[in-house]
Amino acid sequence: MKVLLVGSGAREHALAWKIARSPDLKKLFCWPGNPGTAGIAENIKGDYGDPDKLAYWAREEGIDLTVFGPEAPLVEGLADSFARRGLKALGPGREGARLEGSKSWAKKVMVEAGVPTAQYRVVETFNEAEELLAEQSGPYVLKADGLAAGKGVLICPDRETARKEARSILEEGRFGSAGRKLVIEEFLQGKEASLLALCAGGDYLLFAPSRDHKRLRTGDEGPNTGGMGAYSPVPEISPDEQENLGEVVFRPILDYLENKGIDYRGILYAGLMLTARGPRVLEFNVRFGDPETQAILPRLESDLLPHLVAAAGGEILPHPLEWKKEACLCVNLVSGGYPGSYQKGQPISGLEELNPDTLVFHGGTSIQDSQLVTSGGRVLGITTLGSDLNEAREKAYQEAKKVRFKGKYYRTDLGRF
Repeated sequence: MKVLLVGSGAREHALAWKIARSPDLKKLFCWPGNPGTAGIAENIKGDYGDPDKLAYWAREEGIDLTVFGPEAPLVEGLADSFARRGLKALGPGREGARLEGSKSWAKKVMVEAGVPTAQYRVVETFNEAEELLAEQSGPYVLKADGLAAGKGVLICPDRETARKEARSILEEGRFGSAGRKLVIEEFLQGKEASLLALCAGGDYLLFAPSRDHKRLRTGDEGPNTGGMGAYSPVPEISPDEQENLGEVVFRPILDYLENKGIDYRGILYAGLMLTARGPRVLEFNVRFGDPETQAILPRLESDLLPHLVAAAGGEILPHPLEWKKEACLCVNLVSGGYPGSYQKGQPISGLEELNPDTLVFHGGTSIQDSQLVTSGGRVLGITTLGSDLNEAREKAYQEAKKVRFKGKYYRTDLGRF
């Protein structure tokens, strides 16, 4: 089987690593991939935002399955383009992808489907936002409606901060077109968790739960990022609770979409807050999480590829997925200044010193003059397995210290809460 994996980050590297282990795989291509995927797949240069070029290449190459990693091509409708050409692809069409492409639409769907979520209002002008903020007490949660690379959620401790942030989004264009609408919602307290499901034919198959760390600094402080690391499993979610979450969170959404004539095939990712009143859905994503994928897939004992093929074809999903008992933790090494401006082109060294069983997923690297260098904010994901979370964490941090590049930063408290 020939597989095309679309994307260039650490999530795609982790997917490539897992797919490459399948006995059903004949050849794996990554478009465009990164230096990490180059060792297990053939990287194809090109812009994956061009559906005609991508689909034409896939048809000419005889690709059996295309897997979309990032959210942007799905929101733009690339899965629809593949379907129209008779090409099998894993990922929802444009209508289903609105669950991530528009937070206001996703909230509407959750409410109508009966999925527990935070109370919310949608505003389009700063005056509307200011009036709404005046009616509420803090902390305040502000969410840009569209795609903002994981940085569009702001938690503001007081009203004045919330006013400034709302103005920066709605009047100053902080997130561009993604901030034309603003979702202001109830602040929820509890522990966050991520639960992913592979969906097709109105059915779903759950992955092991995980927890990522969004805030930049140790102590869970600083601005939100795309993710500073993740671990799996989540101690607060037992197997029984996981099954219950599936019926509470995914079943109503898939039934709702089916009733609307939306054939959802692919990953549905629920960001959860485990509150004293029960679980609440913070958001839905329509693809594998990053960095959750890096912490989940190393624990997956089953061959992933047949499940992806079945879902892309709208077939009955194979059951069940089998999981290793070990825990897994991924710590992201990021460029100094991230998630703001940062320097690129910093030489990376020390990878040859890592233990053979350490997994390194490339997120923001490139090759310059035969040297591996930094090219993004989240540079590398150092990922280790352990008999329990403590062992996985200790191993990950021991390995993280060995990698060197100018400006390297990482949180030192991942997996402690």
